[in-house]
Amino acid sequence: MAEPKSFHMTPQEFREQGRAVVDWIADYYERIETFPVMSQAKPGEIRKELPDAPPQTGEAFDAILADIAPKILPGITHWQSPNFFAYFSSNTSFPSILGELLSAGLGVQGMLWVTSPACTELETHVLDWLVEMLGLPEKFSSRGSGGGVIQDTASSSALCAMLAARERATYFVSNDRGCDGRLVAYTSSQAHSSIEKAAMVAGIGRENLRVIDVDANFAMKPEVLGTQIAADRDAGRIPFFVSATVGTTSSNAIDPVAEIGRICREEKVWLHVDAAMCGTAALVPEFRWIQDGLELADSYCFNPHKWMFTNFDCDCFYVADREAYVRTLSILPEFLRNQATATGLVIDYRDWQIPLGRRFRALKLWFVIRHYGVEGLRFHVQRHVELAQEFAKWVRADDRFELMAPPPLNLVCFRHRGGDEANQKILDRLNRSGDVYLTHTRLNDRLTLRLSVAQTQTEIRHVERAWKRICEEAAGL
Repeated sequence: MAEPKSFHMTPQEFREQGRAVVDWIADYYERIETFPVMSQAKPGEIRKELPDAPPQTGEAFDAILADIAPKILPGITHWQSPNFFAYFSSNTSFPSILGELLSAGLGVQGMLWVTSPACTELETHVLDWLVEMLGLPEKFSSRGSGGGVIQDTASSSALCAMLAARERATYFVSNDRGCDGRLVAYTSSQAHSSIEKAAMVAGIGRENLRVIDVDANFAMKPEVLGTQIAADRDAGRIPFFVSATVGTTSSNAIDPVAEIGRICREEKVWLHVDAAMCGTAALVPEFRWIQDGLELADSYCFNPHKWMFTNFDCDCFYVADREAYVRTLSILPEFLRNQATATGLVIDYRDWQIPLGRRFRALKLWFVIRHYGVEGLRFHVQRHVELAQEFAKWVRADDRFELMAPPPLNLVCFRHRGGDEANQKILDRLNRSGDVYLTHTRLNDRLTLRLSVAQTQTEIRHVERAWKRICEEAAGL
């Protein structure tokens, strides 16, 4: 019987087309500054360029690749552009891209140790490396009572932390009987929206999330937290979870973790610390003050995909008590039972996250750390902070502008003194020009421009150009 026709790409074809894709990516990075940073596409414009129906017969790969430039690139906001100063970056690097390629090629589903031991053990090892590299408390190492896991985002880490806190506060009965309506969580008014979403998903409810006031620098007021916890206890509620932020999205404010942690210890409340972007700064020893009090935390996360040259998605999440954490999320149906799991000697990361399945994310992180080394990573992070601080000096020296918050690291929040309308015009004109990309927030109810320096290839000339363009648009008001 003759072999039926195969529609698969052969290994030789893959070699040839793979080289073409790598060349395309390399060419893209060489000319990335020629593209408008923010996509200029209008709603529906990209779909109009795509066929209404899928192809009935396969197409040549070079034809597919040829469509990227005319049909896809116009709809791309170039997050890897050195002129991208919006949000917090989601940066990457060539070693990370190659690690992601290899991960995709291996096609590992690492839900259990047995489904690929290297996937699990490399992740555990790299997360322990980061404990040392960042100067994290040893309790977060797998060699201690805790351990780390790679989640997709800090949002997932917040949810997992809240679930574990919920179970600890209810003596591990909420998973069986449902959530106790008396549970109360706390965070600041400047915290990421993921904390509110976690309260929704975890069954706590928005009405049971207390939003704590912040000080003049937009950091949580611990005395207000302590008073609110006491009031809730007096009302018969059960305080169970506090989320502190090291580097808020709006202003890079850093909550006083040590003071918050002492309150949480006294009240027996779970403390989660979200350092999604700023956590990478701790690679540089002189920036480790941002971790003061972290030894009091029950969980901690930061995102290498924001500032450590590792492509999205990659969030490193640590817990101090892995037994309580795993007990919260573990479920073992018959089809997952195996001899290695039964020994209790291995980690099954399915018990450390919401989904069952998981990708081999540790590979790209391993590539990045090995390529740059601690020295290289420190150099680039420190350089980004220097560039942001230089930009802040220019703002201070220009009477037309004002800083809206202290810039502790690589985010500068500033505004034109002409008011909200003037700042909105500056922002809109800059982003429409495609020369740079900035985003905004509101601080003290005033529209504020944000400039975040964290893109892999950003240099002083890009920051200088951004300031020049800001000044040009301000002059045109």
